[in-house]
Amino acid sequence: MKALVTGGAGFIGSHVVDLLLREDWVVRVLDNLSTGYRQNIAGKPVEFLEGDIRDAALVADAIRGVDAVFHLAAHIGNVRSLAEPVSDSEVNAGGTVTVLDAAAKNSVTRFVYSSSAAIFGELEGTVVGEEHPQRPTSPYGVSKLAGEKYALCYGRLSPMVVVCLRYFNVYGVNQRYDAYGNVIPIFAQRLHTGQPLTVYGDGEQTRDFVNAKDAARANLLAATKAQRSGVYNVGCGESITINLLARLVQDASGIRTKIEYAPPRDGEVLHCKADIRKLREDLGFVPDSDIRRGLVEYFRWFAEDRSAPRG
Repeated sequence: MKALVTGGAGFIGSHVVDLLLREDWVVRVLDNLSTGYRQNIAGKPVEFLEGDIRDAALVADAIRGVDAVFHLAAHIGNVRSLAEPVSDSEVNAGGTVTVLDAAAKNSVTRFVYSSSAAIFGELEGTVVGEEHPQRPTSPYGVSKLAGEKYALCYGRLSPMVVVCLRYFNVYGVNQRYDAYGNVIPIFAQRLHTGQPLTVYGDGEQTRDFVNAKDAARANLLAATKAQRSGVYNVGCGESITINLLARLVQDASGIRTKIEYAPPRDGEVLHCKADIRKLREDLGFVPDSDIRRGLVEYFRWFAEDRSAPRG
């Protein structure tokens, strides 16, 4: 089997690439390296194309001859989308249509679209199933939901099986620090620079953290096991408090620091856990629920990555 992985030099995309290679797929990567890193795929037997998913001619060339598309390229993040809503829409909605259209025209049989739990917006209850109302509260959530709708539309209009994966809080190796990013790399950066960990509110809010290796496994299952188009939540199915996370990252890193509490952020969800029964029952998804082991691996990588030469 031959695959195109858009965003394959990025955080989750690089894990998809690694898994596909282990499963003996032929892999082509399209990435503009805006948030991806060449070293994530360096030395691996992949065909690499540097470019943007909004470039229709380049996308058509990249898709030619592949059986499946794993579409992970995106303008990432709720906060960043507030500052850059036009770019967010152009990439996540417009770019996704460009990739979908090329896939349909080139007889791709499987299309796996990386979506986000941001599409849900304000949550009703603590456990989130696929049928939860979708009322996104950021441009990013809107654009990812638009991408889902376009993807499922192409699934109806073409022979492609299209699967949309709604990621919750993904963490793991290759997740670098970004001020706009997720809490684990932010905590890691602060630990390694001798700063206290900032926890907003009382720290008893809960989150569902899923390892990027499991997110990659969900992609492979979607491409090989799904019999029809649809949407799936991708999480661990368990949740922990941010207070516990702050202790676990110190244990995993071996670095101790103070925890400082700040006022809660406006609109922050208090409790969130993915209902992954559909993914488990339909496709056989079984995530690793041991976040302690995942954090030890992550902090080992984070320390090595910080000391590695750049360029």
